[in-house]
Amino acid sequence: MEHAVHPGHPDVLIVGAGPTGLTLACDLARRGVSALLVEKAAALFPGSRGKGLQPRTLEVLDDLGVLPAVRAAGGHYPRMMSWQDGERQGEWDLIERNAPDPTVPHPDIWMLPQWRTQEVLYDRLRELGGQVAFGTALTGLDQRPDRVEARLTGPDGIERTVAARYLVATDGGRSTVRRAAGIPMAGEQVDQRPALVADLRLTGLDRENWHIWPKAPGGALLLCPLPGTADFQLFAQFDADQEPDTSPEGVRRTVAARTHLPAEAVGEVRWASDFRPRAALAERFRVGRVFLAGDAAHIHSPAGGQGLNTSVQDAYNLGWKLGQVLRHGAAEELLDSYEAERLPIAADVLDISTRLYRAGGVRAGALNRGPRTEQLGLGYEGGPLTVEARSGLAEEALRAGERAPDAPLEEPREAGGPGRRLFDVFRGPQFTVLAVECGLPVLPTGVGALRVDAGTGGGIAARAYGRGLFVVRPDGYVGLATHDPADLPGYLARLGVC
Repeated sequence: MEHAVHPGHPDVLIVGAGPTGLTLACDLARRGVSALLVEKAAALFPGSRGKGLQPRTLEVLDDLGVLPAVRAAGGHYPRMMSWQDGERQGEWDLIERNAPDPTVPHPDIWMLPQWRTQEVLYDRLRELGGQVAFGTALTGLDQRPDRVEARLTGPDGIERTVAARYLVATDGGRSTVRRAAGIPMAGEQVDQRPALVADLRLTGLDRENWHIWPKAPGGALLLCPLPGTADFQLFAQFDADQEPDTSPEGVRRTVAARTHLPAEAVGEVRWASDFRPRAALAERFRVGRVFLAGDAAHIHSPAGGQGLNTSVQDAYNLGWKLGQVLRHGAAEELLDSYEAERLPIAADVLDISTRLYRAGGVRAGALNRGPRTEQLGLGYEGGPLTVEARSGLAEEALRAGERAPDAPLEEPREAGGPGRRLFDVFRGPQFTVLAVECGLPVLPTGVGALRVDAGTGGGIAARAYGRGLFVVRPDGYVGLATHDPADLPGYLARLGVC
């Protein structure tokens, strides 16, 4: 095989253009960090797979500038409709619908097929000047004291060496990078029974419901209309000794055998795959200059809609830290906090999704998912970048390490549009210092600043935060909470803000 040195050497090489890699590439691009995103496939992943975007993920997508496109392309979760013997058995909700809350702008999970989420992120990446090198596979890597040398084979069959300061594996559960870096992954089979998932065109069912045949012969079958498309997503479970037939004819036979629909009701089968639900966690999320993110670091069962969402949060956590080290002179030790913060979160979420699956998933009826499943209640309390310098706090008080809540800062405009909100201030790659009912000191450059007083339109924000000075990290978590302005310079300097 021919061998050549790649002409461009990025600061960060990202391997895998799924939701995780695309999120990270977008975040780095807006920070001015040079990154090369490679994908061994010839195009973006074509299937629906992870289709639920949790409220916290919607906040990330808002910050990245793609929420309008996500809202336009997706839809709310439909109510479930159970079937038996060709008869409707009644509707029920898979999710608990949340009441409006001024501190949570997106209270409910949003449905968008994974392939469309990826397209939205890819479009944003190109707007930011980035690209994806499709048809490019990593075939090996070597770590040096100051760089990673990766061997990449492109669509022309030529192997090239790319040297990057850091490499991030976002190449899925069978990660080539993880194996090359020698990072073990331990896990368990959540269910020995295989499952079939497919995107297909269908006649004979309404698109107002997510249809389920819980007592179908051979195993449960579900057909979910995918918003913004003409497709349904099929999910069917099989006995442990069966192998699902993923061919179009096999998909049609499964639908005909388990529902009242004939095989010919299934038109085009656009994508199909089989899998056995598994939960697994990498032993490390960082070795030297190599990081793992997304499915390369943790594999989830499909219950609870956690996999894609946890993966996006990985990228969002790592992106700003790489930016601070590469563009703002922060100490490289800052990157150690990625594993320290994200590995415990991944372990916790794995437990949530496994318990939901074993509780019966969608077959068990509505499940109380709550702030942790919505990822609003997951944070970094006790983490290496978290400093809570106040004392005597009430039990319900916001603390350092928790998600920074949203809140209105002014009344809605006369034209009917929303007034300015905290998330409008936080949006972007910067840190923000929020002074709630206290003095605001002179700040270093590179930090946004806002003073909030209860008597001048900021009552909800004042109640949500309590009195104090709060450093809101670029990923929307409270890093420092204090009453003393003297705590600010040292804390910010640790993060490369000076």
